[in-house]
Amino acid sequence: MNLGMTEILIILLIALLLFGPRKLPELGRSLGQSIREFQRGAKSIREEFEKAADVKEFKEIKEEISKPLEEIKKPLEAREEPKS
Repeated sequence: MNLGMTEILIILLIALLLFGPRKLPELGRSLGQSIREFQRGAKSIREEFEKAADVKEFKEIKEEISKPLEEIKKPLEAREEPKS
């Protein structure tokens, strides 16, 4: 979901009307801190998952399997006749 400049201005105007000019900086700080904490948590979860799944090992296995399959696939594709 992408927000354009118009949408952002409308959101800021509504926030200004709801919270007033004095609370807006405090609200912005707390929102920024919340976003940072969420990003840290998401990064931590991603790192733990990659460690547990050992993604690198799975990629190597996939490459080992994919190479012979591609070699088998090439002659079969060459034998296929174009459809009219």
